[in-house]
Amino acid sequence: PIQKRILMKRLFDIIISLIGLLLLLPLFIIIGLLIKRTDRGPIFFKQKRVGKYGKLFLLYKFRSMTVNASAKEGVFEPGNMSRITSVGKFLRKTKLDELPQLYNVLKGEMSLVGPRPEIEKWVSVYPDRWAKILSVKPGITDNASIMFRSEESILAKSNDPELTYKEIILPKKIEFYEEYATNHSFINDLKLIFKTFFYIIYKN
Repeated sequence: PIQKRILMKRLFDIIISLIGLLLLLPLFIIIGLLIKRTDRGPIFFKQKRVGKYGKLFLLYKFRSMTVNASAKEGVFEPGNMSRITSVGKFLRKTKLDELPQLYNVLKGEMSLVGPRPEIEKWVSVYPDRWAKILSVKPGITDNASIMFRSEESILAKSNDPELTYKEIILPKKIEFYEEYATNHSFINDLKLIFKTFFYIIYKN
């Protein structure tokens, strides 16, 4: 039953990510042109994240901030709103910046639904708890990403965004991640996908 569930999830990921990439190609082109026109830097933001069983992979997003070479090496900048471009504000609000991760899903590095992948720095903070979480593939969406969709606004108001993330936000996220790793199912994944769309459309 477990192998069948894994196979079904992977097949679903392949079909949806492939269809999504093909259908959204015109939108990708438009977003890419807008990013280039606004800032002339690279279209995509790439950063090493920790995947299943601790394997590192490059996560892709549409770039929403001005270029900072150190950011791709894991510098913590949530809460820093000063570098977000005008196009980037819209991309983040609508979550369109996450769409390139469909490529990560197609490659098998991520799933449509699963715990959000973190950088090595934050995985090393709670290694024992992450060991269980990393038994499943990271995903584009999950309950933590829905509940903390205003995370950047919270961190922007903090006097110490890094400490706030480490001691308040991350532990709560990990609780959601652990719950998913323990009780995930195909039906619950579908519910989370619909829940994500609902919050993007009606709760922004």
